[in-house]
Amino acid sequence: MQPEFWHKKWASNQIGFHLPQVNPYLQRFWPQLELEEGARVLVPLCGKSLDLLWLAHQGHEVLGIELSEKAVEDFFGEHGFDPAVSEQGPFKVYRAGSIELWCGDFFALTPGDVADCTALYDRAALIALPPSMREQYAAHLNRILPKGAQGLLITLDYDQDQMSGPPFAVLDDEVQRLLGACWALKILEDQDVLSQSGKFLEAGVTRLEERVYRVSSR
Repeated sequence: MQPEFWHKKWASNQIGFHLPQVNPYLQRFWPQLELEEGARVLVPLCGKSLDLLWLAHQGHEVLGIELSEKAVEDFFGEHGFDPAVSEQGPFKVYRAGSIELWCGDFFALTPGDVADCTALYDRAALIALPPSMREQYAAHLNRILPKGAQGLLITLDYDQDQMSGPPFAVLDDEVQRLLGACWALKILEDQDVLSQSGKFLEAGVTRLEERVYRVSSR
């Protein structure tokens, strides 16, 4: 899966993965992390998610990473922000208030870039990637984030033979294999969401579970 795939999705507005509201799992479970006010949150492959705004409103510094410059510009434009724009290594950085969106390749992030990130929120990164890239993503995340970081990971579980991704099915055993050595993982919710998912129903998917993990790096 090449960068052009995502650029074309944003250019043609094929962004069914974008939620028009704040993720309810984020609202329900984030307070349980009991993070300090001002904690910096890494949000990989963030798109123009409203979750970024919600996290900022909770008093966090938000660091979103997004490949598509259109997504970044849409986020600030749709919320009436006039971001300052600068460069940080290979990234083009947009900042307004406590929200920074870095436009570029997630795999170009260094440990120094995220050394002060004590939290992680992944709703749409792991499930956006095919298997080989999930391996790379998990390894890179494990390498760059500081020990003690906490956060939420949201995955989908369905029969991949019934529909091709993205979003891809990432089963619990894969999550455990990819992250279990470096993260403590606790399932907070495992919910059947097929009846709420028109795209999956139309594709003939017969089972769809959304799984929420609390993650703590160690």
